[in-house]
Amino acid sequence: MDLLQLRYFQAVARREHVSQAADELLVAQPSVSRTVARLEKELGVPLFDRVGRQVRLNVFGSAFLRRVDRALSELDDARRELADLAGLDRGRVAVAAETLITIAGLLARFRVQHPGVDIRLFQSNADEMARRLADREVDLCFASQPLAGPALRSVRLLREDVLLGVPLAHPLAVRDRVAIAELAGESWVTCRPGYWPRELLDRLFSAEGLRPVIVCEADEPGATGELISAGLGIGLVPAASRRIAQHTPMAWLRVDDPGCERVLSVVWRDDAYLSAAAQRLRDSASIMSIEV
Repeated sequence: MDLLQLRYFQAVARREHVSQAADELLVAQPSVSRTVARLEKELGVPLFDRVGRQVRLNVFGSAFLRRVDRALSELDDARRELADLAGLDRGRVAVAAETLITIAGLLARFRVQHPGVDIRLFQSNADEMARRLADREVDLCFASQPLAGPALRSVRLLREDVLLGVPLAHPLAVRDRVAIAELAGESWVTCRPGYWPRELLDRLFSAEGLRPVIVCEADEPGATGELISAGLGIGLVPAASRRIAQHTPMAWLRVDDPGCERVLSVVWRDDAYLSAAAQRLRDSASIMSIEV
């Protein structure tokens, strides 16, 4: 067997879909199918159960994938380590965050300091970030909630209050503070499950035995302010956003709950090689004030 076979197998195994794996690998689907078939012939066992065009990883494939993931990860780490040892101020760092607005300022400064480093970005919710770390698709995650997974380490970057944003014409706009119990029946603008504003909203309401009335679910937490300002509803917005929301007029209220806050951390795998570029970005985040 060769590395090409292993990488093709890994891509198909992770997606359990040959066409999607071929798209990811930027090769033709028949080439992927033939390569995986040759690998199965060499191993003497089928790695997938096939039903029509569908493929499902079987017990042989699951066992083999664990070893392949480990072997390819070691090789990828070795390549990054050698590049670092060669003293090249270049490389690649892959980053995931719930909203890329959170890290825009940090990345701008980092690119000026290290113009030779290739940065790849993914917007992901908490589950997706944990999966990307597990699959070594990303080096660092900037998360506003704990990520589940073995061998993960994190450094807290900031803690900030989360405020309630309401349209200027809303009756609550004249208030300074509000309790969660007073917000039952209000129309909420928030994110889909998995993003920190939605997790916080659900947690605050659950503690009061209530359920929020959600009228808008988005995949971009940074869009919440615009939607509130447009009058679609009320929503939870980090306090730092108030400083940069001049173009999105709204009223801001404090929520009478000590748990109405956001904690932003940078997370990485402690059992994988972290390239020099990724280390520099992580360290830069730890000492710089991230502009949200």
